[in-house]
Amino acid sequence: MRYNQSKRENTSEISVVKTHYRLKTTQNKNNSKMKAVIYARVSSTGDRQSTERQILDLVAYADKNGITVEKTFEEHISGARKNKDRFILNECLAYAVDNGIDIILISELSRLGRNVDEVLANIRFCKDNHLNIYFQKEGFSIYDKDDKENPFATIMCAVLGTCAQLERDAIYFRLSSGRKVYVDKHLKETGKTGLGRKIGYKKPREVYEEAYKDVIKLLRKGYPIRQTAKLADVSESTVKKVKAMFSL
Repeated sequence: MRYNQSKRENTSEISVVKTHYRLKTTQNKNNSKMKAVIYARVSSTGDRQSTERQILDLVAYADKNGITVEKTFEEHISGARKNKDRFILNECLAYAVDNGIDIILISELSRLGRNVDEVLANIRFCKDNHLNIYFQKEGFSIYDKDDKENPFATIMCAVLGTCAQLERDAIYFRLSSGRKVYVDKHLKETGKTGLGRKIGYKKPREVYEEAYKDVIKLLRKGYPIRQTAKLADVSESTVKKVKAMFSL
């Protein structure tokens, strides 16, 4: 079962993870398979990015290790956002705690977030609830095969979380630098920035419908403007514009 959206806003702090851990591959204390949920995230709210690869890899991992995947949560939101704005992540964690899930499977640490403070808050939440997390790319989790907390987990998550945040900052710096060079060049040659749409250009309705289909879907479900903007990761002014254009 996959889960894409939620009205639930669990704004409590969360926490996550433990090191050099090989998952139990057979059975848990109750003599049954381990129960897991999958959490997958991409930054783009459109079709430019997909969670499909993450999910397929994690499902294959679960099958290989005798783990039952109870539910899959997919989120399209920037990893730099605060935990309180990560509605699907919050729903995933709440579901795991409420339904006796043994472990959350995540493709890599950066999928949990690119803000080290928020990542560590997630780690603390999971430790407080004795909820394990496995990061496939890094190959470690919060609890080891004997169900004991790995003392190096928080350290590793802090280091890797900082690396993810630095990577995001580096990408932002390169994009900003390239934009500045472009603008300076056009200002020197034409006296204009070279940015923005041409005069008289108007984006076709069909383009809006495709670009903001998530916004349209949420508005049709009755979500308010502010919550729609957060869930779709767009500005409130964009939501208002789409709402007026399609008479929603």
